[in-house]
Amino acid sequence: METFSWPVRVYYEDTDSGGVVYYANYLRFMERARTEWLRSFGIEQDRVREQDGVLFAVTHVEVAYLRPARFNDCLAVSVTLVGQGRASMRFHQSVVRQDDAHTELCRARIKIACLDAQTLRPRPIPNYINTEIASVC
Repeated sequence: METFSWPVRVYYEDTDSGGVVYYANYLRFMERARTEWLRSFGIEQDRVREQDGVLFAVTHVEVAYLRPARFNDCLAVSVTLVGQGRASMRFHQSVVRQDDAHTELCRARIKIACLDAQTLRPRPIPNYINTEIASVC
């Protein structure tokens, strides 16, 4: 399984009063990385919604917060597709400092569902998306 990595710098707005990344912002960083992972295949989520009438939504998250990230840290957020169903994808994601890739700050298991944009009911992932990402799973 290939791992995709996306750089993120911690801004002041990402931190709490102690200068530590607020816990929910790790999920925002991971969301950005998954969006860029799709984009690396030429898949734009707004086009998928317009052309195919589907969208992707998080349905399950398990997160472990291991060490703090701080203001101005340069992070690397990884995305690894670990499983795929007819209408879902499962990912492992990790956040590390760019200069210390061996020390995880946060890790998560995330499940994404493909949903009908109108009804918000599960729908199969479009075939062209399956074809694009098949090489990494």
